[in-house]
Amino acid sequence: MSTTYQVFALKYATADRVRQSNFLHPVDGDPAAPMALDFFVWLVVGHDATVLVDTGFSAISALARNRQYLLTPMEAVRRLGYPPESIGDVVISHLHYDHAGNIDQFPEANIWVQDREVRYATGDCMCDPKQNHFFSTDDIAILIRRLYRGNVRLVDGFHALRDGIELHRVGGHTDGLQVVRVRTANGWVVLASDALHYYENLARRNPFPAIYSLEDMLTGYERILALADSEQHIVPGHDPEVCIRYPAAAVGEGGEGFAFRVA
Repeated sequence: MSTTYQVFALKYATADRVRQSNFLHPVDGDPAAPMALDFFVWLVVGHDATVLVDTGFSAISALARNRQYLLTPMEAVRRLGYPPESIGDVVISHLHYDHAGNIDQFPEANIWVQDREVRYATGDCMCDPKQNHFFSTDDIAILIRRLYRGNVRLVDGFHALRDGIELHRVGGHTDGLQVVRVRTANGWVVLASDALHYYENLARRNPFPAIYSLEDMLTGYERILALADSEQHIVPGHDPEVCIRYPAAAVGEGGEGFAFRVA
């Protein structure tokens, strides 16, 4: 029988934005209307594996960028019942500061990242302030130290991490952005991360404006649709709607409001 996994979205921060700032092209309605951007990490749990997808932003980045935690990503994972030492694999969708901080909090885990993403984040594209703005040099330095230690696993496009957990490069937002496809009891779910920030980016084919390759981003939308069992099986990277569409997970006293059971 095929292995299935549970998937949780863990909300650890939020930021106030206006609607037009979340779309490349003009939007319907009031462009100045408030439209929050939530920050998540995702936990994939099965009998044979506990996999964390992304690690959120670090305390240093929170201070540098004036971000406020609702709770730290590490505390969110612990409250769900999984201390850092229980996590064997950490998948980094891409190396932007809000997805690749805190890697040092998982010293025993293997770190899975696309080879193209590492090359992008350490290559000549980082001479462009419009691109390097989204990265933390502290985070990249930690990753490189882990690479030298031998527990960073570089992915070339596609990799089957487990039976039922797949990594797929789609690019677009960054050159090496990867999505995670997970087989659940409800079907194949795609954790899209920043391949699409909001459901509406996909529905209207109107991308979030932080883009390395528009062609890859739009092609990535079709790839995600092909990988997921339905549009309802796609989880975007920053949409508050995630906290409405999926039920809150029961995680004990004081835990309500941050963990949502995707499948």
